[in-house]
Amino acid sequence: MTTYELQQEIIRLKKEKNICILVHAYQSHDIWEVADYIGDSFGLTQQAAKSDADTVIMCGVRFMAETVKMLSPRKKVILSNADAGCPMAEQMDPEMLAQMRESMPDYKVVAYVNTTAALKTLCDVCVTSSSAVKIIQALPDKKILFIPDCNLGDWVQKQVPEKEIKLVNGGCPTHARMTVEDVKAAKAAHPEALLLVHPECRPAVTALADYAGSTTGIMAYAEKSDAKEFIIGTENSIVQHLQYSCPDKRFYPLSKDCVCHNMKLTTLGDIYQCVQGTGGEEILMDDQLIADARKCIDEMLRYGG
Repeated sequence: MTTYELQQEIIRLKKEKNICILVHAYQSHDIWEVADYIGDSFGLTQQAAKSDADTVIMCGVRFMAETVKMLSPRKKVILSNADAGCPMAEQMDPEMLAQMRESMPDYKVVAYVNTTAALKTLCDVCVTSSSAVKIIQALPDKKILFIPDCNLGDWVQKQVPEKEIKLVNGGCPTHARMTVEDVKAAKAAHPEALLLVHPECRPAVTALADYAGSTTGIMAYAEKSDAKEFIIGTENSIVQHLQYSCPDKRFYPLSKDCVCHNMKLTTLGDIYQCVQGTGGEEILMDDQLIADARKCIDEMLRYGG
C-alpha cells in the first residue's frame, strides 16, 4: 500500500471500531494525518477522557499511555509501540523517591507529568511544562521537591523565586543535547531568526531564547508571530510540522541531534496493526494503582493545571 492508502485504511478501521487515535506532537507527519487529537501528553489525556471511543491508541511513549488509562480507566488503552519509553520518566524509581520524602518530610513533592504511574503514587501534585509555574505559585507550601527534570525545575525556580525548590539530577536527554555552542552556530547562520525552546533544555540555552514554553506553546508562538524565521529548540519533528502549518515562514532546527528515538519508534504500520487488533500493547493497571497515581493529577487539576 502507499502511505495514503494505509492512512485511509487506518481511518476506516478506527471509525468502524470506535477507536480514538492520540498523536503526540513529536510523531511524524504521516501519523499526524490519521489522528483524532494531536498535542502535548496531558492535553491528549484530557481529550481521551472526553471521547466516547471504546478504545484509545496512544502514539507516544509509555508514561503517556499510563496517564490516559488513569483518566479513562474503563477504556481499552493501547500503546502503539511497546518499546516506546521515556528515559526521563524512568530515571527515578519509587524506592529512591520514598527515601527522599523521608529525609525531607516538610517538602511538597511536585512531579513533572513525564513520570511513571508508580512514581506518581508518591507525589503530592503533578504539573506539565505549561502549568508548572502557575501551579507552584498557587501551592501554599514554600518548600518544593521538584522531580525529575532539573532543567524545567530551574526554569520554574527563576519565575517563582519566593519558593524554595529542591531539584534532582534528571531530565530529558534529547533536549539536554542542545548547547550554547549550538545556539551560537544557529544564530550565526540565521541572524534574523527568533529562538524558541522547550524549558527541558539546559538553563544556559533557555536563557538565550526569545520564547520558552511547551511544545504546543512553541508552535502557537511561531504560528501567531509576525516574524518570518525561527530556530526551533525542541524535538526536530516540530520543524517539519511548522513548515506544513506556516509555509510562508522558515524554520531551522537548533541541533540536528535533537531527535527522540523513542518517539521515532512508532510507525504508520504500527498504528495499522493496532486498529486491526494485532499490534501494540494494552496498558493494564489495577484499581488501587490508578487511584493512588491519580491523586497528584487531581491536585494538578484542582490548582488549575
